[in-house]
Amino acid sequence: MTYVPARNTVFLSFALAWAETLGSSDLFIGVNALDYSGYPDCRPEYIEAYERMANLATKAGVEGQQKLKVHTPLINLTKAQTIERGLALGVDYGLTHSCYDPIAAVACGTCDSCLLRRRGFSDLGLTDPAPIAAGEQV
Repeated sequence: MTYVPARNTVFLSFALAWAETLGSSDLFIGVNALDYSGYPDCRPEYIEAYERMANLATKAGVEGQQKLKVHTPLINLTKAQTIERGLALGVDYGLTHSCYDPIAAVACGTCDSCLLRRRGFSDLGLTDPAPIAAGEQV
């Protein structure tokens, strides 16, 4: 089970406070509605509601000095499309993992996030270069 209650709400709230401090009107978050595995705060309707609330939650927003926009560039991409975009940007996926249950900082290879990532690479005809825990299936 990887569900963390209100995880993205917490991230967005910190980002909102920092954005007002910096005078920024743009927040970016990598949520995905296609493989969200039951995380309610990854859905487009949640992001839209958060954006409306955020514009009422800060002094700059209420005073009209800031119109906040929450950007979700990955929200409608498949895992394969997200990986493809990263590859086009030069991401070295061998230095990353998406694991929710890492073993000594190495991907477990069996959690939902590891399986979704592996499937995304497979859909592209590639093998995930992230190291996985000894004894786990590649």
